[in-house]
Amino acid sequence: MTTFQSQPAEGEQPPADSVAPRDSSSQTPTSIERLNQTIKGFVERWGSIWVEGEITSWNVRGGAVFGRLKDLRSDAQISIRLWSSVRARTPADLRVGDHVIACVKADYYPKGGDFSFQVSAMRHVGLGEQLERLERLRRQLRSEGLFDPARRKRLPFLPHGIGLITGERSDAEKDVLRNAELRWPQVRIRTLHAAVQGERSVPEILEALQTLDADPEIDVIIIARGGGDPQTLLGFSDERLVRAVAAAATPIVSAIGHENDHPLLDDVADLRASTPTDAAKRVVPDVGEQRAVVQQLRSRLTMRLQQRLQHDIAQLQHVRSRPVLRAPERMVESREQDVFLLLARGRDRAERRIHDGERRTAELRASLRALSPQSTLARGYAIAHTAGGAILRSAEDAPAGTDLVVTLEHGAVDATSLGRHDSTTRASS
Repeated sequence: MTTFQSQPAEGEQPPADSVAPRDSSSQTPTSIERLNQTIKGFVERWGSIWVEGEITSWNVRGGAVFGRLKDLRSDAQISIRLWSSVRARTPADLRVGDHVIACVKADYYPKGGDFSFQVSAMRHVGLGEQLERLERLRRQLRSEGLFDPARRKRLPFLPHGIGLITGERSDAEKDVLRNAELRWPQVRIRTLHAAVQGERSVPEILEALQTLDADPEIDVIIIARGGGDPQTLLGFSDERLVRAVAAAATPIVSAIGHENDHPLLDDVADLRASTPTDAAKRVVPDVGEQRAVVQQLRSRLTMRLQQRLQHDIAQLQHVRSRPVLRAPERMVESREQDVFLLLARGRDRAERRIHDGERRTAELRASLRALSPQSTLARGYAIAHTAGGAILRSAEDAPAGTDLVVTLEHGAVDATSLGRHDSTTRASS
């Protein structure tokens, strides 16, 4: 696209790449007609170019068509014109939302200053090319792990609130609401309408998804459309929508009714439903079925309790029928004689042990008495020891003048040593 630069200062020539006439100045300004003619001549030198986009406007006026093409990856748009001669050579089924390629040439209308592109050829982008592009994106997203079953969130058994994104007054909306209310009359559904094909579909679905995902009362979100050909389902394979669904905190159910080809939304959603009706059945439990299940569980619980009580009563009766419980005193009586015998045996053993102990004590006492110094003293012997307590064992231990203590059988006497006693001398004298 050509950009117009700022007006040069007085006396300054326009830049070399400027479209404006070079001889214009504040004293001699150029005319608008001349400027437009200059622009027209500049634009016509661009020639023709092939572009790819989506038809967002298609108005037929007197055989000619005035419309707009939108870029597939951004909001950039251009105005297009198809004269009747060109329209006769283009497919008759072209309409808003179609993905096309066109040969266009820039056209500037000097009288009104309008800028547009004349179309010399236009055709649908081949379905094979679209599918190939989708498959490339599918492989990329799969390599990133967006299709991994492990990342899918489980749907709640009975959601408190259900978010529904679908077309306004569409059959898909009617199918979801009708089947959900039939299965659970108290179900709460918050519906946000969005375009389900064309250029507005992806932005509106993204906005609705963001709103419902931020609602704390919404436990699951259904994105529903009543099917269509692969061309009309392209919006549900948009990378922006697929990544937004993968990043959502709320479980997402894809209910895009179709048969063979399926959009990328099916692969990244937490649950894929074949139709909007199937989505309602998968998300909302059937109150009749649940009541039947509860009744069945109650019956099974009652039967199991009765069986358990009967089993326990039979076990108790069996235990009570045992002899030890019918006459518990018999167990004591049968053990009474055993206790008596054990007591008698214990008494005999104790008496024998006491008798043996007394006999052994007497023997030890006699031995002790026989070895006791007291017995020696009783036979007339005495023990002499010094005043310090040292027992005399030799005459040399008590020289003359040594104080001694002589212990007898009964008491002790003090004595003084006169020295060594010569028994031979004493005996002869």
